[in-house]
Amino acid sequence: MLRIYDENATKKATNLSINSDLLSKARELKINLSATLEQALESELRAAERQAWLRDNKKAINSLNKLANNNGLFSDNYRAF
Repeated sequence: MLRIYDENATKKATNLSINSDLLSKARELKINLSATLEQALESELRAAERQAWLRDNKKAINSLNKLANNNGLFSDNYRAF
């Protein structure tokens, strides 16, 4: 999967506050907190960027859908479903 951030950027120490029971259980299972946080942040960033793209392109998407609804699609005669 294409990364949306520079994987080679330097690591930066930060302070976080999380639920102590959650932290304890994660440590018991030897879950890599940094990697897990990076994956969660990437997922959130992708979702936010997707929503922004949909919002920014809503007019064009609606126009294309209207055009397809009014005129059909080139592949309509070839679809088997």
